[in-house]
Amino acid sequence: MTDGTAVATDDTRPTKIMYVAEATAHGGREGYVTSQDGQLDLKVAMPPQLGGDGNGTNPEQLFAAGYSSCFHNALILVGNREGYDLTGSTVSAKVGLGPNRQRGYGLAVALSVSLPVVDPDLATRLVDAAHEVCPYSNATRGNIDVTILLG
Repeated sequence: MTDGTAVATDDTRPTKIMYVAEATAHGGREGYVTSQDGQLDLKVAMPPQLGGDGNGTNPEQLFAAGYSSCFHNALILVGNREGYDLTGSTVSAKVGLGPNRQRGYGLAVALSVSLPVVDPDLATRLVDAAHEVCPYSNATRGNIDVTILLG
């Protein structure tokens, strides 16, 4: 729903929904999560650093898994468009959680990209292009500090 103002040209919202994922949390950070299709059924637990027993996954791990796999796919897509085979490349994500200035909590992300088959200048160009394509990057831009490290 818009307020009638013009939409900026850098609007990254989808123009058409092609897929909808659905998941349900039961019990918050000390419960479990399931997906509508049954592919996901995981115990969720607070990590020891936040006072929990760590006997389960947590939302930050799930976000790291989603962001790293999505960014890697965007990188492969960009590479393929430009004629590069990025076999052997990887993307790892670290998602940090901590208090923010508004008495809530915020996230920070560090993506580590390994592109062993291309030179550093090309790797930088491909990573920059992937950062523009990736839906997670578009969703977090301006909201979460995202650092991308090439190694």
